[in-house]
Amino acid sequence: LLHVIHFFLRFYSSRSNHCDTLSTLAATMCQETAETTMSPDPKIIDILNEERDGQAISLEFFPPRTDAGVKNLYARMERMLTTTKPLFTDMTWGAGGSTAELSLQIAQHAHNTGHVANMHLTCTNMEKDGDPVKGVHDALVACRDGGIRNIVALRGDPPEGQTEWIADKGGFTCALDLVKYIRQEFGDTFGVSVAGYPEGHPNAITEVKEGETMTPAEEGRSSCFDGITYTCKDEDYKKEMDYLKEKIDAGADFIITQMFFDTKVFKAFVKDCRDWGIMCPIVPGLMCINAYAGFRKMTKFCKTRVPADLDTAMEAIKDDVDAVKKFGVDFGVQMCQDLMTKEDEYKYDGVPVLHFYTLNLEKVVYGIMDNLGLSTTTLSDKTDESDAKDMVAVGSAWARVGDTVKITTKDDSDGKQQEGVVKDITKEGVYTVTIDGTDMTFSKEEVTKVF
Repeated sequence: LLHVIHFFLRFYSSRSNHCDTLSTLAATMCQETAETTMSPDPKIIDILNEERDGQAISLEFFPPRTDAGVKNLYARMERMLTTTKPLFTDMTWGAGGSTAELSLQIAQHAHNTGHVANMHLTCTNMEKDGDPVKGVHDALVACRDGGIRNIVALRGDPPEGQTEWIADKGGFTCALDLVKYIRQEFGDTFGVSVAGYPEGHPNAITEVKEGETMTPAEEGRSSCFDGITYTCKDEDYKKEMDYLKEKIDAGADFIITQMFFDTKVFKAFVKDCRDWGIMCPIVPGLMCINAYAGFRKMTKFCKTRVPADLDTAMEAIKDDVDAVKKFGVDFGVQMCQDLMTKEDEYKYDGVPVLHFYTLNLEKVVYGIMDNLGLSTTTLSDKTDESDAKDMVAVGSAWARVGDTVKITTKDDSDGKQQEGVVKDITKEGVYTVTIDGTDMTFSKEEVTKVF
C-alpha cells in the first residue's frame, strides 16, 4: 500500500511542529549533501526505461519510532544496498504528515549513502504559516536542494483521531492536485510516481449485500472478512481507472501499486491500464509476509483479497513464528515467479521491477531473492533481524477504536506492558483505553498497536 505502510504511521509530534521545522531541515539536508558531494539522483523513470540484464528489485522502508530504530535502519539500508542492489529505495511519509522531518532525514540519508531515494509525499496536514500549500512546497525544496529527484505523490491518510480525510481550506484535495503542483512549480526537476489500486482504493471497496450478484471482474477482485464479502464494483472501478489516467496525464511517470496477494488481480489491472491508454511502467507493490497477526490486520484493514489457498496455509501455521516467515519466503517466490511470467491473455509482458514492502526487515526479502536466483551469494546467511523490536513505526494509523494496544509508560520499569482496547481517540492524539474494565487515558507515544 503503498498506503499499507502509511497506515502504520501516525502523529508523533503536534500539527504545527512538523511543518515549522521544514525550512531548518532543508538547510541541514543541503549542508549534508554538500559535505558528501553526492550528485543528484537520476530519475527512476529513466532507469526503468534502460535495458538491463536480469530482474530488478526495489525496496521500501518506513521511519522507525525511536533513535535506536533509526540507527539500526541506517545499518540495514547500508547492508541491503550492497546485498540487493535495489534500483531505487522508497521512504514513506506518515499519515497526517506525522513523520515529515524524519522521512526527509532518512530519504536524504538514503541519497547520501548511494540509494536512489524515492520519497513519499502526501498533501495531508501540511499547512504552514497559515498557508495550506507551503509545507509541501518546503518539503519539495528540501528534496531538490538535497539531490533527491524522485517523489511518490499521494493524498495521504487522515491524521490521528480522524476517520475521514478532509482537505485544508485552499489546499490540495487529492494526489492529482499534488502531481499538477509539482509539475507547475518544479517542472521536470522531479520524477513522479503515483499509487495504483488493482482491487480498487479501500475507500471504493464496499460490502456486497445479500442477494446482490457480482460480475466476473467484481468477483475476481473481491475479498471476504468475518463472513462479509467486499468488492470494488465496476462503476467505482471505472472511476478509479479514470482518475489514475488523469494522474498520469498530469505528469506522473509511473505507477506503484497497493499490496495484493492474487497475481491474477494485478495482471487484470495491467491489462485494464493498457485498455485505458495508461502505457507507463507499472511496478507491483509486494508486501512481505513476516507475521500472522500483521498479515491479518493489514489485509482486513485494506479489504485485500486473500486467495483461499493462502488463507488456509496461514491458518495452519499461525502459531509458529518461524514457519510463517518461511512460508512468507515460499509464497513470495511463487508470486514473483508468476509476475515475471508473460501471459498473452492479459497482454502481459512481466514487470520492470519487483518492489518489496520490507517492513524494515530483511529475512523474507533475502529468502525470496535467493530462491529466485537474483542474488550472487546466499543472502539468507547474512540475515540479521536482532533489531526487529526497534522496527516500530512512529505511531500507527491502525490504532483505531476497537483495536488492541500495548501501553508503555515511564512507570514500566519492570518491563511489563499492559494491554487494552482503544475506546476513543481525540484529534489531539489522546487515547482512551479500556484495561481490565477501567478506562484510562494515554498519549500517542505510549500506545503501540498489537498485530
